[in-house]
Amino acid sequence: MPVLSKDPSSWADILSLWRAADDIDVFESGWVFDHFSADAVNAAGPCYEAWTTMTALAQATRRLRIGSMVLAVARRHPALLAHMALTLDTISDGRVELGVGAGWSDADHLPQGIQLGSPACRAQRFDEYCAVLIRILSGQTVTSAGRFVTLIEATCAIQPVQAPHLPLCVGGAGEKRTLRAAARWAQHWNFPGRQVDMFVRKRAILHRYCAEAGRDPASIATSATVTCDPADPARTAGQATAFAAAGADLLIVKLPAPYRTGALEGLAAALSPLR
Repeated sequence: MPVLSKDPSSWADILSLWRAADDIDVFESGWVFDHFSADAVNAAGPCYEAWTTMTALAQATRRLRIGSMVLAVARRHPALLAHMALTLDTISDGRVELGVGAGWSDADHLPQGIQLGSPACRAQRFDEYCAVLIRILSGQTVTSAGRFVTLIEATCAIQPVQAPHLPLCVGGAGEKRTLRAAARWAQHWNFPGRQVDMFVRKRAILHRYCAEAGRDPASIATSATVTCDPADPARTAGQATAFAAAGADLLIVKLPAPYRTGALEGLAAALSPLR
């Protein structure tokens, strides 16, 4: 069961949490968010840049897979992002999962002079970016002239560690755009909601889009995100049981800040019987 580092907290807290989780086998992966402003998540505290944080955590851990939940694609050029991802995947010996999304918060874009755009605009940009990412991550040389990105023989000299490329995780539950994009590009789809019946409904829509795209739904791992109350790990275990019974492959556990490594022991004990 993965651990998700989500809410702002101090770097010392984050580092201690990840190091502790790395030593507990029940936790399979760790995830960071991608926000420039704590206002976007209604929380207080520093918002460390996701990619820099993942790089530091890759050096501080030996086993956990490392992911972003999820990067807003408008903030990083796709050719550069692909190069960053391949670099970190090499450094981490193939432990990276590249979580991407279309973006949703003006607070994460406008202060930096980045236009978020309409939902339709974000969806088209997301498709263009994912198409470029997949090809460069797979070792291809890409020339492309689209609405949002133009590339002239863009490539990366770093060979992929994970075959055929490091996994792309698409997060979100929008029925018209996000799930369609996940069916086209994702190897992992994350459901950010809390309701099991809604997860089942959204997954059925994802599978329908997979059929339209000619993809086997089994080629896309599914996960759900739940918020953990450190004082009641049994409740989190109950949620994990319910989502697993509904077909989720992974549970992403959102721990509240400030992080305390002691919370991991109770959580691990509650989740261990579910492995």
